[in-house]
Amino acid sequence: MGILNLTSDSFYDGGKYNSLDKALYHTESMLKEGAFFIDVGAASSKPGSTLITPENEKKKILIVLEALIDRFPEAYFSIDTYNHEVAQACIEMGASMINDISGGNLDTKMHDTVAKYNIPYVMMHMQGTPETMQKAPQYNNVMTAVLNFFAQQTKAATAAGIQDILIDPGFGFGKSIEHNYTLFKHLNQFKTLGCPLLIGVSRKSMIYKLLDTTPQEALNGTTALNTLALDRGAQILRVHDVKEAKECVGLWQALQ
Repeated sequence: MGILNLTSDSFYDGGKYNSLDKALYHTESMLKEGAFFIDVGAASSKPGSTLITPENEKKKILIVLEALIDRFPEAYFSIDTYNHEVAQACIEMGASMINDISGGNLDTKMHDTVAKYNIPYVMMHMQGTPETMQKAPQYNNVMTAVLNFFAQQTKAATAAGIQDILIDPGFGFGKSIEHNYTLFKHLNQFKTLGCPLLIGVSRKSMIYKLLDTTPQEALNGTTALNTLALDRGAQILRVHDVKEAKECVGLWQALQ
């Protein structure tokens, strides 16, 4: 899954692809490098960011999505949104999947909306909101908390009628570096939920802060963790650097 950020303040590539021409060019590059999904996001989820209104989000994403679907009709576009109105508009335009960082917690109508259109739904775990999530996050037991969240939310999503659910532990969303690595160490436990596992660690602070570098220098660390994630059951890698991730997948599959 290649990341297409339409935001101006993303921690790594903010502002690089928020014009239509640049978004089209970057999408073409990621598809050529082997991306299966393109995850399109217009709402910032950077720590400290405020929630976007559905109206403002639609202004940013719909014109780009329309052009993407027109240019790449065979591609699969995932929409990174927590607003059901945005999800509905994008699905009706041709989006293939919804990727919700709140798992349905920020918009109570999200599950019903996704179920109505019978498309896959990625639910992520986040403690709090993007604005508050990294203000000293605490858990009695982070694995128990995250597993319980998914048990509850997958049950709710299934009850709403969603048939295809994927889960994302939400690395960096309301978690300290220690929390992130505890979750990563025990990724195998997420298999008990019976849902495909999506992992997004690409160039995140759990890599560059631990190694005392920067997001721009975190590709090698990303590659290392992506390989380990595959070995622990990950089935989708959400990445900025598609070519390198695709090579990880190819080498890992050869080992199997």
